[in-house]
Amino acid sequence: MSERNEQEPAPEQPSALEVFLAWPLAAASHIAQTNIRLFETLLPPADKKPSRRLSFPWASPNTIGLELGTMRLRNFSTRNDGRATLICAPYALHGSTIADFATGHSVVERLGQCGMSRIFVTEWKSATPDMRYFTIDNYLADLNVAVDEIGPPVDLIGLCQGGWLALVYAARFPNKVRRLVLVGAPIDIAAAKSSLSNFAADVPLASFHELVRLGEGIVHGQQMLGLWGISHGSNEADATLQACEAVELSVREALVERFRQWHAETVDLPGNFFLQVVEWLFKENRIAAGRFVALGQNIDLSRLTAPICLLAGSHDEVVAVDQLFATARLVGTRSEDVVKMTEACGHLSLFLGAEVLGHAWPDIAGFLGSDLNEPQASAEREDAPAVGGRNIRKSIG
Repeated sequence: MSERNEQEPAPEQPSALEVFLAWPLAAASHIAQTNIRLFETLLPPADKKPSRRLSFPWASPNTIGLELGTMRLRNFSTRNDGRATLICAPYALHGSTIADFATGHSVVERLGQCGMSRIFVTEWKSATPDMRYFTIDNYLADLNVAVDEIGPPVDLIGLCQGGWLALVYAARFPNKVRRLVLVGAPIDIAAAKSSLSNFAADVPLASFHELVRLGEGIVHGQQMLGLWGISHGSNEADATLQACEAVELSVREALVERFRQWHAETVDLPGNFFLQVVEWLFKENRIAAGRFVALGQNIDLSRLTAPICLLAGSHDEVVAVDQLFATARLVGTRSEDVVKMTEACGHLSLFLGAEVLGHAWPDIAGFLGSDLNEPQASAEREDAPAVGGRNIRKSIG
């Protein structure tokens, strides 16, 4: 299996923005180092920050195809026939609009421009008090309902925290997923270190439980924003969005403001779900270890034989490249049907960056639309040299 080019630039130091993606873990770290009573007084009361329906607008026209307990299934399709693609958005800090942020900065838009006409997105709901006991199984079960509603088999794309959920789902229901794409997803935590996995390793599990207790069963995103008061300058937003200097200044300023609005709107997480993610994924590495139980079955990744595409950011300190690329050795997919791609960017740019959307995502659309059994697929992509700061290569067994 091919490894990263040794000449790749070393990852940059974590930015406030990207480390902040791991806010529940960082909050638990804060608890572990601070007097609990003092921390409790700093947090705004939960009833002052009620959960609500997210209001940040989607960039592309869509309809709600299904309303479930954990999510709304957003339908961006322009036709009713053809292969269906379901984007499993992350459920960690921000809303699912990360998949359709703005014109020129939208995964949904780019896939549509590449000829894909049936596109769906999971819009995960911000947790309310009656959702505090929801577990990973609740989210997998509703994802399964969504796939059945769309009509299996689907092409499944998992973004960040939606990536491990998509992988577990594909292994649990291998006949319902035709092809799988994982982007910036933490799969094998032991394969490499990252800011996210370091947080989880260093903080006692009891501190995470305390965080959930303080939120009365809910991990509140707005409370963390209010506590830390982190703001982000236009330069950092420009870097994340990869805004071209040739773009009109007023357009860039509008994008930066839209980014600030998007970043300010957080989701709340069910306590049980959050604790399972911390313990099962980041502390015990159950997916890679083969000890992850989903909907009554132990997840055996070797049962998954669908073609897989893996996209990682070489400067991603939230999810290390090898934490994602380890997927190739865990699944049963033939080595010639695994595609590995890297972009010289940080975490959020994988989904929001104009350059990444222009470079990598057309290749992903091509992966979903091509026949990997054709000889030219391997010949054209295997060990391809870096182009424009990115590497695209097939895995080699």
